[in-house]
Amino acid sequence: MEHHDTRLARRAVIKGAGLGLVAGAMSASGAGAQSLEPGDIWSSEYWTRKGDILLWIYRKRLGAPKTGEPSRPVVFFVHGSSVSSRVFDLKVPGHGEYSVMDEFARHGFDCWTMDHENYGKSGRTAGNSDIASGVEDLKAAVDVVARETGRQKFHFLGESSGALRAGAYAMAAPERADRLVLAAFTYKGEGSPTLTKRAEQLAYYRSHNMRKRDRDMIRSIATRDRPGTSDPAAVEALADAEMQFGDQVPTGTYLDMTANLPVVKPEKVLAPVLLVRGEYDGIASVADLEEFFNSLPNGDRQFVILPGTAHSVTLATNRQLFWHVTRAFLTMPTPIAT
Repeated sequence: MEHHDTRLARRAVIKGAGLGLVAGAMSASGAGAQSLEPGDIWSSEYWTRKGDILLWIYRKRLGAPKTGEPSRPVVFFVHGSSVSSRVFDLKVPGHGEYSVMDEFARHGFDCWTMDHENYGKSGRTAGNSDIASGVEDLKAAVDVVARETGRQKFHFLGESSGALRAGAYAMAAPERADRLVLAAFTYKGEGSPTLTKRAEQLAYYRSHNMRKRDRDMIRSIATRDRPGTSDPAAVEALADAEMQFGDQVPTGTYLDMTANLPVVKPEKVLAPVLLVRGEYDGIASVADLEEFFNSLPNGDRQFVILPGTAHSVTLATNRQLFWHVTRAFLTMPTPIAT
């Protein structure tokens, strides 16, 4: 069972045209959350602003928050280039659990995510939503998370260009980053067949801030490296969830990944890091990630390669392996200084 609660960040003010959907969602603000049994997954929506841009934030945990209860460890999920945060809360009836937010909520985490600028429910602008823009999105979102949870440091889990966003945020705000999971991450992109192919469109990414996205493009996320590593039903469910938001997504992260790498400097990432790569990932080579891993300053770091998995670990048939290594990393005891 899920309970949904809709909230508005205190500083957010609705203004301008084209925000009917947002205004409707916020009409439920202030509604009291009913008391739930401990096993119920509770969810809530929040809104915040990055300048004049409205950003949508989503939260799931076991049971509604109660005054005076201890805070729970927060994990913030950061989405990639071609899909919104729906990828972290996917429902695929009859095909097992795909919501990583539900999975981690059941293990005691307070789970958060957001739609970045020009994705999902968040505001649309003329920008290209590059990695630097994503860092500013996260800064705005984290203010809400800190206010609602009372915590000041959070775990971040990013997939694909979401891992670049999470890593870049950890560089910009080290005081906020607890443990960092970088899945399907790319450092310099050397030896990447996917990025080599993508670079053929570099002139387009430089001159256009949006690119076309259809169902076939979403399907390719799970098939381009190694067909059979994801259940087609999950990919279709993701396409169903995504296409309601239109057939265009920003070019900014594609531009960064083809022309501006590295955008995350390992020597500036001070948090403990778990690097996760699918065995068949066509974007980041093992050598590329090893160079990044070996340059991280924190001795608390791990590099895991998941067998039978391609670029998308959240859509993978073997996604339980990803959940396992991530939970183990996020729940490690604090090391004893020697």
